[in-house]
Amino acid sequence: MRDPLGYYRNNLEGTLALVRAMVAESVSRLVFSSTAAVYGNPEEAPITEQHPTRPINTYGETKLAVERALAHVERAHGLRAVTLRYFNAAGADPDGDLGEDHHPEAHVIPRAMEAALGGEPLQLFGEDYETPDGTCLRDYVHVCDLARAHLLALGRMEEGGPSAVYNLGNGTPFSVREVIGAVERVSGRRVPWSAAPRRAGDPGVLFASSARIRAELGWDPRFPELEAMVATAWRWKQAHPRGYDDRSEA
Repeated sequence: MRDPLGYYRNNLEGTLALVRAMVAESVSRLVFSSTAAVYGNPEEAPITEQHPTRPINTYGETKLAVERALAHVERAHGLRAVTLRYFNAAGADPDGDLGEDHHPEAHVIPRAMEAALGGEPLQLFGEDYETPDGTCLRDYVHVCDLARAHLLALGRMEEGGPSAVYNLGNGTPFSVREVIGAVERVSGRRVPWSAAPRRAGDPGVLFASSARIRAELGWDPRFPELEAMVATAWRWKQAHPRGYDDRSEA
């Protein structure tokens, strides 16, 4: 929300540059990583793909702009696209080789783990949402399940399947407090946290209906439990306490 031009440059201008190159080279298939943020404040839950798209933040607006552009590009140039609307990606490679390493880190699970390991206390943005415990409810999906959805989407298009839009989530929301509890149980450590005001552009509740991708592509999450996602992330974090800077020591 503080850097809208940066997001438009990266998400919209950057993607359109890629699409222009694909059209020029007659590439005919694209899997586009979109986001649940295109829905904005949901009118109902779980959210289906038919839900109105009314983003309330820059991130969602830029992703929706790409989605709309892709429909026009297909009509003009025949580039088919399967759009995957991610809910909250989480977890790590179960073998502990690949994990989440952002600088700065903005996602709640790795930030909670950092706090458990003695880093900055986790900031809990908003305790007054209309949810059972007052904190945001989100739908988490394991990165391995996301990866499998990409392969299924590519396979469908290779078989001649049409462009489509799919939600990617588990359909079960968890609150920020529940995430903190899961990290504490998995790590055996306390997660220090402090309350902070709501962030602009944060809906109170977001969780998916993934019925369409289950029915049409046969996708089924293999890591639906929150603690399983946290456990894979914790395993990677223990092996790489300084992120990929530890690669040579691992």
